[in-house]
Amino acid sequence: MEKPRSPVRVVLLRFIACIFAFLPLICAFHLYPLFSYTKGFIPSLQPPQREIGHTQRIQNPKPQASDETQLHHVVFGVAASAKLWEHRKDYIKTWWRENQTRGFVWLDKPVKRDAEDENSLPPVKISSDTSIFKYTPKNGDRFAIRISRIVSETVKLGIEDVRWIVLGDDDTVFVVDNLVRVLRKYDHKQFYYIGSSSESHIQNIEFSTNMAYGGGGFAISYPLAIALAKMQDQCIQRYPELYGSDDRIQACMAELGVPLTKEIGFHQFDVYGNVFGLLAAHPIAPLVSLHHLDVIDPIFPYVNQVEALQRLKVPTKLDSAGLMQQSICYDKSKKWTISVSWGYAVQLFRGLISARLIERPARTFLNWYPDADQVGFEFNSRPISDSICERPVLYLLSNALYNPSTNQTASEYVRFEKAEYSECKGGEADPSQIHRVEVRKKPNPNMWDKPPRRNCCSILPSEKKGTLVINVDECSEGEIIYST
Repeated sequence: MEKPRSPVRVVLLRFIACIFAFLPLICAFHLYPLFSYTKGFIPSLQPPQREIGHTQRIQNPKPQASDETQLHHVVFGVAASAKLWEHRKDYIKTWWRENQTRGFVWLDKPVKRDAEDENSLPPVKISSDTSIFKYTPKNGDRFAIRISRIVSETVKLGIEDVRWIVLGDDDTVFVVDNLVRVLRKYDHKQFYYIGSSSESHIQNIEFSTNMAYGGGGFAISYPLAIALAKMQDQCIQRYPELYGSDDRIQACMAELGVPLTKEIGFHQFDVYGNVFGLLAAHPIAPLVSLHHLDVIDPIFPYVNQVEALQRLKVPTKLDSAGLMQQSICYDKSKKWTISVSWGYAVQLFRGLISARLIERPARTFLNWYPDADQVGFEFNSRPISDSICERPVLYLLSNALYNPSTNQTASEYVRFEKAEYSECKGGEADPSQIHRVEVRKKPNPNMWDKPPRRNCCSILPSEKKGTLVINVDECSEGEIIYST
């Protein structure tokens, strides 16, 4: 019996025949068996075909720039009551944008609205009757059921071109550009439940560490909102013992199998008093929301809360991505530590203090539970010293502007209170000579497209007596923040 010829030899002979014959049709006829023969033995150079909708969920590819989530893709649901409407509507006015933001204020009954309200506030919707739902907590309020159903009621409106539903209270203030920056990170076609926990460790234990607190605001992707709307009423009936609206939402999310995706720029502010320490040492994340505005002190002194929030409008417009972001630098010749919370405040400390300590919030605030001490917080913090020599000189935002010729913002911070440091020892220069701080910074709307990192700062020469000039920018390669 004749030995079978090798496939390589067969190919070679047929290929030579094709060249000399100049007959493409015959070539195709002779070469086709080769490809049939080798199929399955030679690896394909083409990428393998993937099952549609399977691996995409795992990889969660970022949308193309032209398809990025924009503000008009977000619908807000603001939980409010007629009783507090006249007072709290002014909080909503500080962040609502006419003809840009979409959404509704959900009330328990109609309220009076003047012409100014029509242009500066969301339209009003009256929540459906919830008397059929059981509510058993003795110290609670059944309005929690009404508020938890805002998601379902918004879905039933059938609004077009919606990617996210965002819930908040009437005493919640959003930095809407930063909210959009956060939502852009996620695929709106998948199930996402995005928010943050309470500042109070006890609150998180009492309710759930897996719950997005409603006052700080949270976002639900529209496909998840649709799924929730289909089952929410039945779900609510299964949890009559729950206290609030946000824990009812979380209970239904648990039944849907969707965990909380934490974004630490949502702030519930379960604290009392002065939140300066929290804001001046804001975590390295975009500032998305503030809450409990009737409970905390105004974020700037000697004005009411609405006036204080309005002061933030200028830096927010100039560089919302950098708002409240902390930078730390040193004047080692004078032995000073400087902490810049851009658009809000500057602190000047005597002595060289490590970044590890300065990035911790100073306890200017009180715990939500009066009997709890610092271990009752969900984060590390540092005490306020009784010694004037160890307390920082504080400079608060006075003004900010943009210079198009240099593509820089210049923000001004003026000394809050005069202090005397002449009795302090340690060899540090007297910081009381500085009356004003000027901070220069280039706006960087894309800073959160990169892995989170604190900006760096440096001290610039100043010809103005009593003025400290600081530059804030991205850290250069190899730049580190150290005090010694």
